[in-house]
Amino acid sequence: MKLPVATLVALAASVGTAWAAPRTVTLSVPTMDCPACPITVKKALTKVPGVAQADVNFDKREATVTFDDAKTTAEALTKATKNAGYPSTVVGSSK
Repeated sequence: MKLPVATLVALAASVGTAWAAPRTVTLSVPTMDCPACPITVKKALTKVPGVAQADVNFDKREATVTFDDAKTTAEALTKATKNAGYPSTVVGSSK
């Protein structure tokens, strides 16, 4: 049985996304010391390819990030905050 090329491409694309899973991590960002800091942290996180959402809580000094684990990692997120001047560590994770 011969399949049209377009069908094969569509099938391959759908299989590739089947392995991608949304993942959510909570980062501790203890060096945020002013109400403007979360803006910088959020900008840094949302620039990471694969990040779907980033919520930064100044009062808790935490960021909750949802991302595609086929496109990025928690380590890339902590690197992004560190490069923005706000080192962070993963304190919670869920799939």
